[in-house]
Amino acid sequence: MNFRPLHDRVLVESLESEEKTAGGIIIPDTAKEKPQEGKVIAVGPGAKTEDGKIIPMDVKVGDRVLFGKWSGTEVKVNGKEYSIMKESDIMGVVGK
Repeated sequence: MNFRPLHDRVLVESLESEEKTAGGIIIPDTAKEKPQEGKVIAVGPGAKTEDGKIIPMDVKVGDRVLFGKWSGTEVKVNGKEYSIMKESDIMGVVGK
């Protein structure tokens, strides 16, 4: 991929939500909620402090993360849809 986020931004690929409920009811695409879980595809170098030092990122490429329902901005990179958001929009890492 030829994309590198700047500062404390993260490129996230949303993971698909379940298409069936626990009871076996199939959920149509129009009724699905926006995914809140994703995989980190690319990360920026980190935020800069006022004196120019870089604060390293807590997430890394490959992490599965949870984020707010309306977090980030949807972008297309190489024809594929992603969300780009600040690291502070990420609530946590799943499975560490």
